Amino acid sequence: MTAVELLPWAAFLIGTAFGVAGQVSGFCLLSGLRGWWSGGDGRKIRAFALALAVAVVLSQLLDAAGYVSLARSAYAQPTLSLVTLVSGGVLFGYGMVMANGCGARSLVLLGGGNLRSFVVLLCIGIAAHMTLTGLIAPLRVAAASAITVAPGVSPPTLSGLAGMLWLEKEPARWLVVGLLAAVLTPFAFSHRPFRRDATQIVAALVIGALIPLGWFVTGYLGDDDFNPAPLTSLTFIGPIGDTIQYSMLATGIKASFGVCVVTGVFVGSLATALARRRVQLESFTSPRSMLRYIAGGVLMGAGGALALGCSIGHGLTGLSTLSLASFIAAASILGGAALGLHGPLHLAPVKP
Repeated sequence: MTAVELLPWAAFLIGTAFGVAGQVSGFCLLSGLRGWWSGGDGRKIRAFALALAVAVVLSQLLDAAGYVSLARSAYAQPTLSLVTLVSGGVLFGYGMVMANGCGARSLVLLGGGNLRSFVVLLCIGIAAHMTLTGLIAPLRVAAASAITVAPGVSPPTLSGLAGMLWLEKEPARWLVVGLLAAVLTPFAFSHRPFRRDATQIVAALVIGALIPLGWFVTGYLGDDDFNPAPLTSLTFIGPIGDTIQYSMLATGIKASFGVCVVTGVFVGSLATALARRRVQLESFTSPRSMLRYIAGGVLMGAGGALALGCSIGHGLTGLSTLSLASFIAAASILGGAALGLHGPLHLAPVKP
């Protein structure tokens, strides 16, 4: 079996590891924000911070060693579309609150028998493809060209901006990486309940390490001269739609990295839930609740397609490249979540 032929299996195993870690720990940006901002359980936001620190450091090491070139990723955008990045991020963040979790979390919950998540995933996938290539794609293209900014730095990353301060490329890179690690790691371990929770720590380390592993699989194993794989890692909005499409049109086409990851997340979560005897079928108890989840899924699908990423795709994977676009999108996702959790657009806690 060649390296290229190993790529789908490697992607499946990466997804499986994410599913296992997510099922055991409940890894979720929304849960972390809700617990942190309400003054309750702050462990999950610390887990997300630690995962981000690991992803940034290891991804940049991988790039510096020459195994991959993160400048080839979709996050290295020479021009930034502020309209789509900001509006898409806000829509995604607000939809995440409406549906009580992002696309990745919905996949994990589905493995445990949560049928509400099945509806959310269908809505995410359909809305994402409608926005990327379907009925409302022309609106996305028009919005993308409405207000664009050329950062004027190469690469279009935080380290590129630091390079404008008369620093060489590598010192600029490691200055930014060091600052991020110096903020995120103490933030995580300054919280005593997090320090005492081995499950959260291990899950954060595993999920953080899966990001550079995805870069390595697509950038090294998938580096075929005749049919190179797109350089990517964990992201879920587009791949959820791709998985739905692949399930209907699989004959004669190959499963992409994203499709294999999505499948792996579900399988890993299901296997873990079965092993722990945590599988329990759950559904809606009212039409109103169902409408809220549907709306949340649609907003996440459309918003994630506009921003070209989600809470994992931008919040971990994109930020690991130090991409300016991902910092803007991630901040917008946090803003959308804040609107849903607090303020005038506050949403009441979801009731199944």
